[in-house]
Amino acid sequence: MTSRKIEILVGLFVAAAIAAFFMLAMQVSNMSSYGGGENYELSARFDNIGGLKVRSPVSAGGVTIGRVTGIQYNSESYEAVVVMAIETKYDKFPVDTAASIFTSGLLGEQFVGFEPGAEEEFLKQGDVIDLTQSALVLEQIIGQFLYSKADEEE
Repeated sequence: MTSRKIEILVGLFVAAAIAAFFMLAMQVSNMSSYGGGENYELSARFDNIGGLKVRSPVSAGGVTIGRVTGIQYNSESYEAVVVMAIETKYDKFPVDTAASIFTSGLLGEQFVGFEPGAEEEFLKQGDVIDLTQSALVLEQIIGQFLYSKADEEE
């Protein structure tokens, strides 16, 4: 009977460990807070989105307010169009809000950051954010630095 109790306890421990690893995987992949609530859709055009992906967070003041739901390329304007679902409880962003792509964390996860403007009119479903700042690409920065150093030597 004692060995049966040990087997049950070991089984419960293994099940708890699997559940903990699943929750950790969901947290790391940003799927734990994805979907579920009421959202409105905004889009923004960027020259370069770097490593931004669908389901990347959208934040304002360090608070996650939504997720990236789609990324397309506009071959007429030669820009990436990022579509974002913003939770409806965050519906008071002025029309002159700026969107930038930032990098966070040790793994370099990229996210869209909002910086609210000062207008009295607010963004609504389907609006396009005009003020954007593209992602900083490390390879381009290093290339510009090396190019400027080469010019100084001449």
